[in-house]
Amino acid sequence: MGVMATDIQIDLPLFWRGKVRDVYDLGDHLLFVTSDRISAFDFVLSSLIPGKGKVLNHISAFWFKNLEGVIANHFISVDVKDYPESARKFASQLEGRSMLVQKTQKLAVECIVRGYLAGSGWKEYQKSQSICGIKLPAGLRESEKLPEPIFTPTTKAEGGAHDENMTFDEMSALIGKPLAETLRAKSLEIYEKGRAWADARGIIIADTKLEFGVIGGQPMLIDEVMTPDSSRFWDKASYAAGRSQDSFDKQVIRDYLEKDLKWDKKPPVPSLPPPIIEKTLERYRQVVDRLTASI
Repeated sequence: MGVMATDIQIDLPLFWRGKVRDVYDLGDHLLFVTSDRISAFDFVLSSLIPGKGKVLNHISAFWFKNLEGVIANHFISVDVKDYPESARKFASQLEGRSMLVQKTQKLAVECIVRGYLAGSGWKEYQKSQSICGIKLPAGLRESEKLPEPIFTPTTKAEGGAHDENMTFDEMSALIGKPLAETLRAKSLEIYEKGRAWADARGIIIADTKLEFGVIGGQPMLIDEVMTPDSSRFWDKASYAAGRSQDSFDKQVIRDYLEKDLKWDKKPPVPSLPPPIIEKTLERYRQVVDRLTASI
């Protein structure tokens, strides 16, 4: 994992380091820096995807600006000239891949909205005909559109641990029912707005993961919003229920590691060949080009 120490070198107080993003503490604010690192199967790979961080940063900034009417968010600016002086001296590294945000009290839940039956939701449905305690109709197929979007929260695990599904009642017990009800309503509204916008541009947002914080008792949308790393994006033109779909994300890498390389998902972490790196980046570029284009 030496790549984590070499792809971005910024001499600021480190607040938190994730698989892809580094967060720096600037006092009243945080600085999010989205690297070109990429993870798969809970490992940070030894290869970078050049430009991927800028794509993710641009998509999140786009959504933060376009969802202001739904709920407050922590976004301040992506313009390095607006950053504190301590950060501006790293402009060459920060340009295009960073954002200044408000510091919030982060809530220990992830708010997941599912509009289609895929991933872990599909696996759970096959066993119990339900997801996170929500009963679904019989006979649904893989990737099928649900009768209506459902809210399926999970725990927010730290330190590389796996998130665990929870029921809405369990979420309410953790953060309080009024706040849980607000987050459920706002998450569904955010998803519906995002889904409609993407649908008009040939993209299906099958599901998405949202995170929230609190400032002065008021919930705020934080972290990243409807990016290929936090959502499942499908090409509307090739979509068909009853099978898995091609995703606009790192599925290219997962397929290479599992099917071509037959990696056992244990160290050492493999590197990626140039064609896989370029193909992955092209998928990310397609998303940002379609999502942020006016029609």
